[in-house]
Parts: sequence; C-alpha cells; structure tokens
Amino acid sequence: MNKIAIITGASKGIGLALAKKMLSNGFTVIGTCRDGKISEIEHKNLISVKLDLKDKSSIEEFSKFVAERFNKINILINNAGIGPDLGKSNPEYESFENTFKVNVNGTVFLTESLLPHIENKGKIIIISSKLGSITNVEDAYSVAYRMSKSALNMYTKILSNRLKNSIFITAIDPGWVKTEIRISNLKNAPLTPKESAENIYTYITSEFESGTLWDTVHGKKHHW
Repeated sequence: MNKIAIITGASKGIGLALAKKMLSNGFTVIGTCRDGKISEIEHKNLISVKLDLKDKSSIEEFSKFVAERFNKINILINNAGIGPDLGKSNPEYESFENTFKVNVNGTVFLTESLLPHIENKGKIIIISSKLGSITNVEDAYSVAYRMSKSALNMYTKILSNRLKNSIFITAIDPGWVKTEIRISNLKNAPLTPKESAENIYTYITSEFESGTLWDTVHGKKHHW
C-alpha cells in the first residue's frame, strides 16, 4: 500500500510542488486548500479536500474525513500559511489576527486532531521560516508573520517532547521561494517552488532528528 501524506495548502507554491514530488515517488497525497480544488494536478493518487484553517468546524470535518477513509497517515505536512504583513513595519489588528488564526491556531489544532491517525514512528512537518528565529532577527518588519513562525517553532519543540520516541516532528525553513505569499518574491526570490520541494523532500524522507528547526537550503540546524 502507498504511503499516505497530508499536505495543507497544496493548490499552489511549495505545497503544490511537494504534492507533485510526493505523488511521483509513490505517495498517496491528501491535498487541502480552501476551495478543495487542486486544478494543476491530475493523478489517481491525489485526493483534494476542502479545508479552511481559520474555521474550527472545517478542521473537525477534515479530521473526521481522514478517520473514516484511512487507517493511518504516514506524514503530515503543515504547509498552509499566510503573510499579509510581510515587509511591513507596524502590526495591523485584522491582518495580525488572521495570521495567527491560520498559521498558529489552525496548524496547532489541525495537528492535534490528526495525532490519533498518524502511525507510530510517523512524521509531522511544520513549514516554518528563519524569520521566526529569535536569535537571528536583525530588523523590524513582518511582525505578525515572524511571531507566528516563532510560535510554530515553540510548538514543534513542545510536541517533540510530548511525542518523544513515537512520532518525529521537525520545523523547516524552506528558503526564500518564488511564491505569491509576497508578490515581490516572484521576482526576487532565488528558489523555485520545485527546487524548494526537492530540498524538503530529501530531508523529510530521511531519518531526521526530532525537535529541530532545519535549514533545507544549507543543510543545517537553525538557531531557535
């Protein structure tokens, strides 16, 4: 039986590239996005499902779907995220609130709801960022986005402590990638989503150390 991976935010960017990569390597992929449509992929092993991380009932419905359809999940990749304040110096209430609802609340409570369905020695991947590293911060922009990634880094560490020796958890910095999370990235970022997905796939299919923030571009740990 094919290994099964859940990828949130699989309709574009890194999530889409990861879905393509994992499908080409024999995985069954449960890909989520807000409208449930992943139009760029036609593959017998892709299952597209609607999921809105801001909506508690949507998370519950998705978790129920997984429980009813699948015995165990091998890999959960928490990729979905937003960054409406990227590049901005001052926080704004609505975008700050939405950033945390998606990036933190949604990711945490989706993960918690799926824990019973992840196989023993399975893997949980959280797409984070070096922008969430407190040690490395040297500027004053993207307040909500940075704080949300710092929160996910903390959750990675806490969860790895709780699930020690049963499930492997890692936070990943995918690098600076040409994605629509910030329009200027499409022009200025050095990595394509495909290149980033290749780096991520190599790492997450290895026997990685649980409870780390990993720089997939340079192949080393980041400081928290």
